[in-house]
Amino acid sequence: MNRFTHLRDLVLSLEDDFEKFYDKGNNAAGTRVRKGMQDLKDLAQEIRKEVQDMKNNAKAE
Repeated sequence: MNRFTHLRDLVLSLEDDFEKFYDKGNNAAGTRVRKGMQDLKDLAQEIRKEVQDMKNNAKAE
């Protein structure tokens, strides 16, 4: 569950920047949103790979 906690924390950390960009037009916040979304994508891919590996190892046993 540590991975889930990390994922949730990352999403929650972007909330202020989303608000600043979409509601207030702050372009610097938009840059932070884009970086955060890339980090989110990378983390999601790592989790997907980990889950697949664990699933495949369970089948092999």
